[in-house]
Amino acid sequence: MPAYKVPLRELRYVLHEVLDAPAHYRALGRDDVNAELIEGVLEGAARFAEDVVAPTNEPGDRIGVRREADGRVITPPGFKEAYRQYVDDGWGSLCGPVESGGQGLPESLGGVVGEMFVSANMSWKLYSGLTDSAVLCLDKRGTDEMRRLYLPKLVSGEWSGTMVLTEPHAGTDLGLMRTRAEPQADGSYRVTGTKIFITSGEHDLTSNIIHMVLAKLPDAPAGSRGISMFLVPKLLLDADGNPGEANGVRCSGVEHKLGIHGSATCVMDFEGSKGWLIGEVNGGLRNMFTMMNHARLWVGLQGLAQCERGFQAS
Repeated sequence: MPAYKVPLRELRYVLHEVLDAPAHYRALGRDDVNAELIEGVLEGAARFAEDVVAPTNEPGDRIGVRREADGRVITPPGFKEAYRQYVDDGWGSLCGPVESGGQGLPESLGGVVGEMFVSANMSWKLYSGLTDSAVLCLDKRGTDEMRRLYLPKLVSGEWSGTMVLTEPHAGTDLGLMRTRAEPQADGSYRVTGTKIFITSGEHDLTSNIIHMVLAKLPDAPAGSRGISMFLVPKLLLDADGNPGEANGVRCSGVEHKLGIHGSATCVMDFEGSKGWLIGEVNGGLRNMFTMMNHARLWVGLQGLAQCERGFQAS
């Protein structure tokens, strides 16, 4: 498989000559995001993309993911090591909110870094892609307790996040969903249902996976007006805030998707899984679009990144 070389010359040209990014950031009150910082991020990300991420592309495509009988998903060789370095080097927290341990850099700079990583290995980058969307949703819509318990580990990348929408019988018509959330006496909910096409729904890269699940309460209005969103962790947190007992969340299948064999696109079963309401009752679509609009930008970026990789390979 051809080696990947980050097109630093082109990236610098766009950032400095076309966009004059330092002046743009100064106008927004971000004097700290200067030419020196931008150059440091570009060079560091380029080294990481070429030396750490890109070598995982070939085994990711050739070997792919493996689902065990118990529902566990094993990622291809090298994925875990690269992801651990991604977290340790601070790339996961690059644009995260400062109050939750993030570095607070602009998303426009984070997008340049993300393009490198997607070009290096799109399958690998997909495991952290929706975590950023989950962070945005919790930061905007979550309770103070949710932000305290979950955001620091999501921002750092120690835990990952998902967007759990689609069901087998309904496709993109979310109003037809059957997943139910039963209110509990302690203020939580029991979420039950099956979801499909869940990117990174199960894997072995992080110690916990935080699912953002759309479901309906028993008395919800018909159609999309009755959708609510729930935070459902793969593992419940213990008294110290660490992952503890299993929460009735299981991967029952992995889709075979052309070109991203190393990415786990999962069928997820929620069996009375404990969850907590995000935002308002029946406000799930509003929360979902907080995530979806962010994810749509990244899907466009993925297309650009793959064009670059294809161009180099040709």
